[in-house]
Amino acid sequence: MGRLIGSVVVGYIVMFCVVFLTFSGAYLALGPDRAFLPGSYDASILWNVLSVVLGFAAAVIGGMVCMMIAKDARGPKWLAVLVFVIGIAFAIPVLRQSPGSEPRPAGLSMMEAMGKARQTPWTALLNPVIGVLGVLVGGRGRSGTAA
Repeated sequence: MGRLIGSVVVGYIVMFCVVFLTFSGAYLALGPDRAFLPGSYDASILWNVLSVVLGFAAAVIGGMVCMMIAKDARGPKWLAVLVFVIGIAFAIPVLRQSPGSEPRPAGLSMMEAMGKARQTPWTALLNPVIGVLGVLVGGRGRSGTAA
């Protein structure tokens, strides 16, 4: 049981680290003018699409790590449940936010952008689903059995 819980925790930490690193790199590569809509903190279509792709990749890696540690298909399944629950919890504030955002100034730092960025509702709802699918794909055993 300890191995199973540990695999879920480590898998989630790995996902978090991969998301942080890849999103930081993507923001540095794109810059604020391509990551956001002009003059606002609303995420651009490019950023939304990129976030789905990067989120799926991070979930696949997290599922793989989880399966390697758990050596049991229950590990990725529990990680998928955790990803879904946390993803929905993070989506709720996005769904409740008022429309529009404050004007975005020039010369925005990455940390300020992360704090004020506004996700679209469809991306907030899609992220938990993409996360679950990625974890289950990554958590497939070496023998090809489904997680």
